Amino acid sequence: MQVEVITFGLIADITGKKTFQMQAHDLDELKSLLLVKFPDLQDKHYAIAVNREFVTGNVEFPDHAEVALLPPFSGG
Repeated sequence: MQVEVITFGLIADITGKKTFQMQAHDLDELKSLLLVKFPDLQDKHYAIAVNREFVTGNVEFPDHAEVALLPPFSGG
C-alpha cells in the first residue's frame, strides 16, 4: 500500500524532503523501511500521526494514508 509521508523539522532535514511516498502495509514496516533508506533516523525521537491522529504501537494503514513524522515539540 502506498502512503504519503510528511516530515517536519529535523526529520525533514535528514530525509531531504518534506513529503514523499513509500510502500508499506503498517507502521512497523514503514519504520523499518525508513531506517534502511535514512539510517540517521536510528537515534532520533519523533512522534507519528496517521491521518492526523497520533499513534503508538503498530497500526495498519488505511487506503491513501498520510503519515506525519514529527520531531519533539518545544517552546512556550
